[in-house]
Amino acid sequence: MNHRAEKTTANIIPTLRYRDAAAAIQWLCTAFGFERHLVVPTDDGGVAHAQLVFGNGMIMLGSARDDAFGALQAPLGNADMTVSQSPYIIVSDVDAHHARATAAGARIVMPPADQDHGGRFYCCRDPEGNLWNFGSYDPWESK
Repeated sequence: MNHRAEKTTANIIPTLRYRDAAAAIQWLCTAFGFERHLVVPTDDGGVAHAQLVFGNGMIMLGSARDDAFGALQAPLGNADMTVSQSPYIIVSDVDAHHARATAAGARIVMPPADQDHGGRFYCCRDPEGNLWNFGSYDPWESK
C-alpha cells in the first residue's frame, strides 16, 4: 500500500438510497459479495441505515424517504439514467466476479476487458440502476 495511505485515518464510504433497501442489501450480498456489517430496520419494513463491507471497504445505504438527506440524495428516476458518480471496487478475479454478478441478474453495461493502463475491468447496474465498476487494477500498487 502507498506509504501516505497507510498513515491517514481518512476513509471514503459511498452512500446510496434505494426504493427497496432490504432487497438491495440481499442482492448486493449475493451478486457482489458484500457482507452485512450493520442493518437497522424500520418499523414499516424499510432500512433506516445499513453498512455493508467488502474487504476493507464499506458502503452505507438506506431506504428512500422524505427527510433532509432524502431531499439531497434519492434513488435514480429510472434504471437507465446517466449517473454522476459510481464506485470502483478492486477484485482479485474480475471474470469470476463478473460471473457471480451476472448469475444474480446484474445488467452488464461494459463486459470484462483488459485495460490499457493495466488490469481487467467490467461495469454493471444493480436492479435499481446504480452503476458499479469492478476491476483488478489497484492504483495503490501502480508506480
